[in-house]
This record gives sequence, C-alpha cells and structure tokens, in this order.
Amino acid sequence: MFFLRRVRAFLDLIKFEHTVFALPFAYLGMLLAAGGWPSSGQFIWITVAMAAARTMAMSANRLADRELDARNPRTAGRPLITGAINSDTVWAGGLVATAVLAIAAYSLGPLPFRLLPGAVAFLIGYPFTKRFTLASHFILGATDALAPLGAWAAVRGSLFTRADLPAWILFITVTLWIAGFDMIYACQDAEFDRREGLFAIPARLGIGPALRLSAVCHALTTVLLIGLGAVAGLGLAYYLGVGIATALLAYEHAIVHPHDLSRLNLAFFNVNGVISLTLFAATLAALLVP
Repeated sequence: MFFLRRVRAFLDLIKFEHTVFALPFAYLGMLLAAGGWPSSGQFIWITVAMAAARTMAMSANRLADRELDARNPRTAGRPLITGAINSDTVWAGGLVATAVLAIAAYSLGPLPFRLLPGAVAFLIGYPFTKRFTLASHFILGATDALAPLGAWAAVRGSLFTRADLPAWILFITVTLWIAGFDMIYACQDAEFDRREGLFAIPARLGIGPALRLSAVCHALTTVLLIGLGAVAGLGLAYYLGVGIATALLAYEHAIVHPHDLSRLNLAFFNVNGVISLTLFAATLAALLVP
C-alpha cells in the first residue's frame, strides 16, 4: 500500500493524465510519415517513448521548480511541496523514465537513438529557461514539438531530405501552438513571476500583450496547419478538422481576458485537449478514407 501511495502521488505530481494533450501530435507525425497507420511495433514504441519522455520532463520540471513552487500560493499544494512525495522518489521516477525512453528510442531505430541525447537535453533543460529568456515559452513549444518530429524519424528513418518537409512544418506548428497556450497559462502567475524576476512574457510585458502575442501564435498555427495539409496532400476530412481546431482556438481566446482569467483552466486543459484529439482524428480519416 505504501508503494502504491507513492506511485499515485508521483503520477499526480507529474499530471500523467495530461499526456493526452501531447500524444495525438506525436501520433500525427507517425501517421503522416507512414501515410496511414504504421506497424504495431512502431505504434507501441512511439507511445512508450512519448509517455516516458513526458514523465522524465515533468519530473525534471518539478525538481527544478520546487523552491519556486513552495513560494507560489497556486502551486504550494503540489505533492513534492506538501511532503506527500519526496525528492528521492521523483528522482527515481525520472531516471526510470529516462531508461525506458532510451529503450524505446533504440527499439525504434538508429536515427531516433542518435537523436536521443539532444531530446533529453531539451526535456531536462527547458524548465530553467524562464530564469533567463523571454523565449522560454517557445523553447517549451519546441520541446513538445520534438514528439511528432521523433515519431516521423522513427517511421521514416530520415529527417533531412526534401520528402521530410511535412515533419518540419508540423514541428513549427506544434511549437507555436504550445507557446501560445503556455503564454495564456502563465498569465495566472504574472504577479508572482514578476516578483521572482522570471522571464515569462505576461510578467515582463503584461497580460494584455501576452494574450495578443498568443493570438498571433495561434493564427500562425492555423496557417501552418493549412500548409501542412497542402504539402502532405491531405483531403477534406483534414481541413474540416483544421476548421474545428481554428474555431476552438478562437473560443479559447474569447473566454480569456486581461481582467478576467476565471476561465483560464477551461481554455488550457479542456480546449487544447479537444484540439489535439480533433486534429489527430481528422488526419487519420484523411489518410485512411479515400
């Protein structure tokens, strides 16, 4: 029972259930690379790699930010701060996840395994970037966007030929999408981040400008999604999905205002989860249905 309580506390700490936001975009890279559904082995190992990468990244994030989290009223109730779980357990969980990620990368082929050190550097390093650069939101976006890029590499075994252009369009698309909603999420901590001298855009530039920059990121996300469909030769089902995703992005920005952040969590969690699942389903339908 003690072990199970530790496991539950660890999964709560890293918000394991939020993996659902990131998995569909990893699968998007997988689908586009395969031109449909890949082999069962590729699907399983891409899923394992994605879950392990996110677990490792969130473990690193919680350890890196534990002193900040303790001072922030919004995050002071996290398990690592309350004592429900200790640092040793988080270290252990992160190291196990790193080992699982390495096994998954090796199983997916030579290119994913060669790319692993760079991916690990981003996954571990991104929590520190808000201490010194306004680009931290985009670095987080690029870190998350490594998932579809890695999935493409796993299926195709290449990343640097002309035929790999869809993978890089998807990489930039996900980078901007994540950066945009991370700016929205950071609005709730603007005052705290300002006091701590952190480089979050809402803290440095203000909530209004941050929300406007987020809207620009999401407008570019829509443009890139349309371009991705054209380059990859996707059909009507895909564009219907892009239309729904665009409407959801517009709704996300409509419910969050500089002087009213009460529905921020709805925008961050619910809307973005639906967007990622919608785009995955639309791409799958476009590839599998003539």
